[in-house]
Amino acid sequence: MQTVGKRSGSPDPKRHLWVLGLIAPGCALLPSQLVLHTGFPVFWWIGPIIVLIVIPVLDWVVGEDGTNPRDEDYELLSNDRYYRWCTYLFLPIQLIGLWIAAYMWAGDELSVVDKLGLAATLGFVSGIGINAAHELGHRVEHMERWLAKIALAQSGYGHFFVEHNKGHHVRVATPEDPASARLGESLWEFLPRSVLGGFRSALRLEQERLRRKGFRWWSIHNHILQAWSMTLVLYAALLIVHGPRMLPYLLLQAVIGAALLETVNYVEHYGLLRRKRPNGMWARCSPADSWNSDRLVTNIFLFHLQRHSDHHANPGRRYQTLRSSQEAPQLPAGYATMILLAAIPPLWRHIMDPLVLAHYEGDVSKANIAPRKRKRILATYGEAAPA
Repeated sequence: MQTVGKRSGSPDPKRHLWVLGLIAPGCALLPSQLVLHTGFPVFWWIGPIIVLIVIPVLDWVVGEDGTNPRDEDYELLSNDRYYRWCTYLFLPIQLIGLWIAAYMWAGDELSVVDKLGLAATLGFVSGIGINAAHELGHRVEHMERWLAKIALAQSGYGHFFVEHNKGHHVRVATPEDPASARLGESLWEFLPRSVLGGFRSALRLEQERLRRKGFRWWSIHNHILQAWSMTLVLYAALLIVHGPRMLPYLLLQAVIGAALLETVNYVEHYGLLRRKRPNGMWARCSPADSWNSDRLVTNIFLFHLQRHSDHHANPGRRYQTLRSSQEAPQLPAGYATMILLAAIPPLWRHIMDPLVLAHYEGDVSKANIAPRKRKRILATYGEAAPA
């Protein structure tokens, strides 16, 4: 795969920056201290403020990453346990923050608006926690796979462990994948399709796996039940200790976390379609089948999730070894900015539809088009050939 970026004498010029990824779970620990020392209740909303305002601004100011790991450093980087600890430490910080938040939700010190702000902050932590689970869940080591399920407990999205690895990575950038957004499909149309489709797919995939191995659904070997059990234990412990008053806010943060994940899914593959082989089978996923953005700040914050093309082409690579590719279509901004644009469908389509069309050199029929809008989109762009 052809890569871009400068060669460096260091195996990883960003090595000491990766610990900054722990700012995300740290958001859950910050609000009470910031409000206490400043007197500004707006800091209960620090999670959305950082993700939707601070990071987009920093992406614009700092700019592109511009570095790629060298092939000869791959083994060295892969085996360096420092990078693993940057993801491992995400979990205790995440869970401690949730425990503190539950205590505040259950109390009378905060107003309802402040509790909603804290729930939004915890929801963003929960969604980014799914990204940490995504990194850990791709590993073959049993401990890291168990840690992935623990990271998913806060959001209650444990079926993601099965669906992402066994479903999304197999069907990505095809009409069969519920997590691949289609050209002309708005975020608000995509969300229910992806949530429900991914849930059903995960159940089916895990049932088939258990059947092949000779296990029943109600088995300790069921990955989905393992992950859901962790959510049940976590939520039960919080309810027992802090009482039922915190439950609405606990559920709200889980919904926000899942919605954040699915919005990122929407951004990552919008309108992209893998080519088919002469035998009618889908070609192997290539870097051209995922949107990339190599903004440095979001790269650090999301453990290189933005180098999504290399991740799908080489899912076994650890985050520190992922590379940016010239073959990959490029987003006009970082993921944090694109999340904001996705929430406004006319603005999103104004920016992204021409990029999809340009990626396929004016042939819109090569895109993954929303079936309900196919006739209109072909009529609009069918004979158009952008520069």
